[in-house]
Amino acid sequence: MLTIATWNVNSIKARLDHLLQWLDQARPDVALLQELKCQEADFPRLELESRGWHLAVSGQKTYNGVAILSRLPLVETARGLAGDNGEARYIEARLEGGLTVASVYVPMGQATDSEKFPFKLGFLDGLYARAQALLAAEAPFVLGGDYNVAPGPDDVFDVSAMTGQVLYTLEERAKFRRLLHLGLTDCFRVFNREPAQFSWWDYRGGAWPRNLGLRIDHLLASPQAADRLTAAGIDKTPRGWDKASDHTPVWCRLADPT
Repeated sequence: MLTIATWNVNSIKARLDHLLQWLDQARPDVALLQELKCQEADFPRLELESRGWHLAVSGQKTYNGVAILSRLPLVETARGLAGDNGEARYIEARLEGGLTVASVYVPMGQATDSEKFPFKLGFLDGLYARAQALLAAEAPFVLGGDYNVAPGPDDVFDVSAMTGQVLYTLEERAKFRRLLHLGLTDCFRVFNREPAQFSWWDYRGGAWPRNLGLRIDHLLASPQAADRLTAAGIDKTPRGWDKASDHTPVWCRLADPT
């Protein structure tokens, strides 16, 4: 079995103790991290490598940043997408054994009338092109991360409040559906059909205790990986910790290849 998790840690420096605690408790085989908010030289390699993790990191000062932590050796890595403007938002690695994983941090988009919104849509186009290329190779892969898109009405706390708002616009949701239409599988929804199961809660307005959240963190699997899916879920435990990230981990489990 192979457990893959994704988590927007919202600053690796501020949340390192949380990350180490969660890794020890949840024991994933692969952890895909987003929003590191540090340069690669400042990433806590010693703390993680001393615990047996193999690392691939793409950092950026103050903003963005993505990483892959793996118990299995990383055979090959790649970073960046067309349309990412050089920002540290995508890193990909092939694990020993053949599975490819990627940590994805889609731009938030700020607001629909912001210049950052077309950038977000363009980034999703770049992700679509990369998914096409990976599918053409017919190898198993999982693209995990903070997509900053709530796919459907069951993924938002209030449809009327979110309609037309960034994270839930028709344009963003169409870009996400286009990925699924390629043949990718939303791992969480294979096993969890109930509404109001979220991965992000605002720090304001008592959103966490009131469960006013969004499901915007996703693990998308290729057909070859989806055939091996045995379980998936959201681990809400870290969101309840003191000074938590506003996101919580999402995970899936794959059976060993036959």
